[in-house]
Amino acid sequence: MTERVTLITGASAGIGAELARIFASKGHRVALVARREDRLTQLASEIAASGGAAPIVIACDLTQPDAGDRIEAALTSAGAEVEYVVNNAGFGLFGYAIKRDRAEQLNMITVNIRALTDLSLRFSEQLIKNRGGILNLGSIAGFLPGPGMAVYYASKAYVLSFTEALRAELGPHGVRVTVVCPGPVPSEFQARAGFNPGFDSAILNVSAAEVARQAYEGLMANKRAVLPGIGIKMVPFMLRFFPRSFILAAVGGFQLRKR
Repeated sequence: MTERVTLITGASAGIGAELARIFASKGHRVALVARREDRLTQLASEIAASGGAAPIVIACDLTQPDAGDRIEAALTSAGAEVEYVVNNAGFGLFGYAIKRDRAEQLNMITVNIRALTDLSLRFSEQLIKNRGGILNLGSIAGFLPGPGMAVYYASKAYVLSFTEALRAELGPHGVRVTVVCPGPVPSEFQARAGFNPGFDSAILNVSAAEVARQAYEGLMANKRAVLPGIGIKMVPFMLRFFPRSFILAAVGGFQLRKR
């Protein structure tokens, strides 16, 4: 008998690990994807020990071109069918795009955009069959141009646009599609991106566990978008009152102060 699972990428730490915990606590069997197998195994043991169904561990680097094939093969081998896809994996790089390593930035596009798109489309027939859903991790950065993190901001704009469009296409088939757009979240993201949290993190800070909770509840309620925290909810509204040129200059200046 085929078992339905929730596929979660980037599950080894931060928001991804918290999403795994909350889905498991709500009775979902989770399939955990990330590069670090030891972290995934530890999380799987924790979930099983707390009474959740034994997770499927898939150690996989999403920058590799065969990542989607490997994930699909692992699920098929485990007799699992996808009910929910949680595209959490992603990373950013701080600094001018013209000065950062080009290969690193192309890997960012591969993880933040290509892998997310692949998994969303690859399992769409299963999602329709199981009347499940897709939860994509966007960012408040998706509403803005981002000098100083140009590729990251652009990748999250794609996530926002793609999610909303896919929601319109899959909604009639009974599939929920939600994007969660947090602001700064205390996690390993900042260290990998190459900057230290500043004043923005202090005033917009929402914990990874709280982001995961709101994201899960938003998906189950079939919300279009989830913006965790009052401060974050204000950003798209405030952007209506300023010309794009002003926003571009303000974000660029703000990013420079993090250097």
